[in-house]
Order: sequence, then C-alpha cells, then structure tokens
Amino acid sequence: MSVTEFLRPEGWLGETGGPRYVQLRQRLETGIENGVLPPNSSLPPEREIAEITELSRVTVRKAIQELVREGLIEQRQGSGSFIREPINRMEQSLSHLTSFTEDMARRGMDTTSRWLERGVFLPTPAETKALDLPEGAEVARIYRLREAGERPMALERASLPLDILPNPLEVTTSLYAVLSQRGLRPVRAVQKISAINLEAREADLLGVAEGAAGLSIARTSYLANGRVAELTRSLYRGDAYDFVAELRL
Repeated sequence: MSVTEFLRPEGWLGETGGPRYVQLRQRLETGIENGVLPPNSSLPPEREIAEITELSRVTVRKAIQELVREGLIEQRQGSGSFIREPINRMEQSLSHLTSFTEDMARRGMDTTSRWLERGVFLPTPAETKALDLPEGAEVARIYRLREAGERPMALERASLPLDILPNPLEVTTSLYAVLSQRGLRPVRAVQKISAINLEAREADLLGVAEGAAGLSIARTSYLANGRVAELTRSLYRGDAYDFVAELRL
C-alpha cells in the first residue's frame, strides 16, 4: 500500500474519534508500526498530507510535532520530516556504581566521547559547597557527549577536586578507570533523577527534537573514607534509557 492510499481519510477519520490531529497522529503511528512508513523514509510535505487527508495544515503540523516530541519522527532542516530508526532502550541499574564506559562494554558496545569542556577552572559556588573545597582552590572539570553504537546517548559533566584528578586531560575514555589507577575510585554515590524537557542546545547535541523528554541525573560520589570525590550532572535521552532499581523487604 502506498503512503497516499494509507493516508486517505476513509476508514480512519471520523467525527467520534476525538480531535482530528490525534486521529492523524494515531494513523501515522500505525503506519510506522506496520511498515507502511519504514525507518529513514520521508513523510510527504505537510501541504500534500493536508490535501490527501482533507485536513488543515495546522492540524497536520500539530500531529507531526507530537510525533517529533515522541521521538518517532525527526525534522531535518531543508529536507523535511523523516521516520526515525527505532532505538533499543537500555536498562541501567541503580544498584551499582559504574561508569558509562563499563555499562556499554557489558553490552558489547564501543563508546566514544565528544569533548565539550576539559580542564582546570575556578569553581562555581555549587561546586565549592558540594566538593567542600577550601578558599582559593580550583576544580577539575570535564564535560562531554557520550556516544554508544555511534548514537549520542548522554551529556556528562563531572567536577572533581584537583588532588583527586590533577590532570583532566588524562581522561580519554573512562573517568573511573583513571581514578582506579590512582586508588581514588568512588565506592558509593547519592543520585537524584528528574524528568525534564531538553532545551535546544542539549537536544541538538543528543540528536533529538527540542523539548523532547530527557532524564537529568545529579550525583554526588564518595570515597571509602567518606570524602566527596565527584559531582556530576548528566542528561540522558529519555527515549533510550530505563533506570531500574531492585527493592527488597
């Protein structure tokens, strides 16, 4: 069945099916699920969809924008709207303190990093307080886009005292591998996870639409002696991760 035949309103568009943009969105979702609209294929232009479905362009645009927010469709500047390849969601345990590199290695996936910031800086008030830095101290800071299987997955920003990470340039893959070599790997952490909508800059880096769902994770990690070793602020794609915790009585 062609896309044009599939989108003709007979049989799926009706007065009792709810708002028309919702009916169109559901029809497009059905097309994606059954392969009429396969991954990487382009949608007809909004004007053409409006003519086929006998809907207004405003209605068509609203339906498409909802699918963009859901991560089923991506809009490429100057090229139109395309069906996204499905992303295999990953389960991340909250019971073990591991690095991104270690997590992906267990899944047999190679990781790469795009460095956005790496060096020694004057600390922010939040870093000074969280890391219990003395007056005049500097902080090691690394900020990078983490990729696995050639897909952007997360934005990670980590801050550490200089005596724990004197040279941030030593970190090329796993931060925890470098800390382990120094005998200063964290052994426990406290995390706070929040659901957010990604802003334009972060969404662009992660390859999703502005406003798409994301997971914000704030983590404070501790050495065996109880000292704070690391402060991280990470943003994960909401369409790629499920965080799982085991609870026992």
